[in-house]
Amino acid sequence: MTSSPNDPGPPVRGLTYTMATILSVVTILLGYAVLDVADAAPGVLTLTAPPPPAPTETPGTRTLPVVAQPTPSTSVGEPLPPLAGDAEAPTAEGVTRALRPVVALPALTDSALVVRDGQSGEVLFDADGSELRIPASTTKLLSAAAVGQAFAPDATLQTVVQRGAGSDEIVLVAGGDSLIDPGKGDPEAVAGRAGLADLSDQVAAVLEKAGQRSVTLRVDESYAYGPGVAPTWDASFRPSGITGAVAMLGLSSQRATGGRVGPADPVAAVRDLFSRQLERRGIDVRLAPRGTPSVATPTAPASSSTPSATASPGTPAPTPATAPTPAPTAGPGSVLGRIVSAPVRDQLALALTDSDNALTEILARQASFRSGGGTTFADTGAWVVSQVAALGIDTTGVVLRDASGLSRENRVRADLLTRILVLGYDGKHAVLRRALDGLPIGGLTGTLDDRFTGADSDAAGRARAKTGTLTGANALAGSVVDDDGRLLVFAGMVAGAGTTEARAALDRFVATLAACGCR
Repeated sequence: MTSSPNDPGPPVRGLTYTMATILSVVTILLGYAVLDVADAAPGVLTLTAPPPPAPTETPGTRTLPVVAQPTPSTSVGEPLPPLAGDAEAPTAEGVTRALRPVVALPALTDSALVVRDGQSGEVLFDADGSELRIPASTTKLLSAAAVGQAFAPDATLQTVVQRGAGSDEIVLVAGGDSLIDPGKGDPEAVAGRAGLADLSDQVAAVLEKAGQRSVTLRVDESYAYGPGVAPTWDASFRPSGITGAVAMLGLSSQRATGGRVGPADPVAAVRDLFSRQLERRGIDVRLAPRGTPSVATPTAPASSSTPSATASPGTPAPTPATAPTPAPTAGPGSVLGRIVSAPVRDQLALALTDSDNALTEILARQASFRSGGGTTFADTGAWVVSQVAALGIDTTGVVLRDASGLSRENRVRADLLTRILVLGYDGKHAVLRRALDGLPIGGLTGTLDDRFTGADSDAAGRARAKTGTLTGANALAGSVVDDDGRLLVFAGMVAGAGTTEARAALDRFVATLAACGCR
């Protein structure tokens, strides 16, 4: 057969197809190589390291920064000297001169600003610091000072299960710990130090040894019982995750922080999970109905410690480091299981780091209760003011309707905030001092992790402060180490400016102090 002039024949056609395939593959490989070099696609030619994996969150892990402590062999001679000597102290004239362009910012038109020397307490700058203003979340500084008066430095909170009045009744006693891990406790954690699964293991073991396989579970909520939300709070605060419900029992995995919404009834959430855990351990559980507890006399869980009437505020009271497994016992009130929280001072530090409104209210309420005060939000706020006054600080005109700062009816002075900070840093109030360690660090942690950048970076890593934000009311109060190594404390309260503008102006205020060396 002869071929058509237009037919190249099988060998030529196969070669053509093969060449086309090779060219296509080469084109694809060259294109991918270009994308690879441009870091638009992964590969051996990529010039930029791949991004790190997305962060994960594990309930119950340590949330406070861990910093290795210096030892005598790596530190300067003891006793340690002050941050800076008296010769390095700034002057009021120097601070005023440095802050002059800052206080002229439009956002600070309606503001109260105070600066003190952190070592002497001397006022270095005061612009309307005696005016009563909405403190927002800087209220937590007052609450930390008050809670430190009611709890010993090493005080912890315990959650107990004991036998009830009936032979088949067991009682879960709420003891103020709202940071219980739903599983095993972590002895190194603040949120999650105590574990509900550990409590379930203890109780189930005692019941099984006694030959008891069926129980009725009741909850004792008489300790520091009070309302879950304040009447002066916006109705949207709890449903939107701005705060959780205030209760003396709760799970660390259900904290209302970062906009995460917590349960409307934290006590029921703990009770129901505890019931399910017992059932998985072979115990049949019936839930007793709940009622409003009658609270007549302030009492505290037995293992928690409070300062004695004769002890100084800095004297530690003994508390168990771990809860021993209880021996099998019988009779009403006998203990079947016990778990112990992280120290209150560490919980306070966590509350300041995360600006945790519910946790602050929970600690302040039980502190008021232990001291004989009331347990409504207004009662707790009034108790906080009384305890600040007991520290020798003038509280004339100060009003608190809560302990967290969510109430717009709160009124505090900037000069009062700086007085509390000076007291906290003098080392004589152990719980308050530890709480101040939890203040967010500029540019690094908590509510300051994205602030003090750019032109304000002089204060990054050097400023520790409590933020405060409500619509039309912004505040910042804390400390900063200036260029001469001197500790300064400050408070700024701003009204009538947008949140973005107010924050930027307050950051400039602190950054100016950091770079000042104002002598």
